[in-house]
Amino acid sequence: MALEVSSVVIDRLLVEAERSHPNECCGLLFGATDRIESSAPAANVHASPQSHFEIDPQALVDAHRAARNGGLRLVGYYHSHPNGIAEPSATDREMAAGDGMVWAIVAAGRVTFWRSGDAGFAPLPYEACPR
Repeated sequence: MALEVSSVVIDRLLVEAERSHPNECCGLLFGATDRIESSAPAANVHASPQSHFEIDPQALVDAHRAARNGGLRLVGYYHSHPNGIAEPSATDREMAAGDGMVWAIVAAGRVTFWRSGDAGFAPLPYEACPR
């Protein structure tokens, strides 16, 4: 079954990646296990933002707090690869928790989706939905 992703989210990720180039952008994805309804940018607090990302921890705390108060559930993360490769890097594979979260990677004008699991990343087919 394909992941459903709001076309608005896809457009936002592409614009944000272009705006932050040559740095990596990053942020959060919200919705349900099989659906991405919304996204929120976060500050990239990594010391080397041109080649790495680290989501501002406060953005994560705020997202979990909002979900507990009835907001959308945090279901994943996104970041860009200014090098143009839209697949998990060695660093991404090393840092992933294997927790089933969705990762979106933006590169070269496209977005790919992946699920982090015990065996690493699995590509997620997706359908853009008008919303």
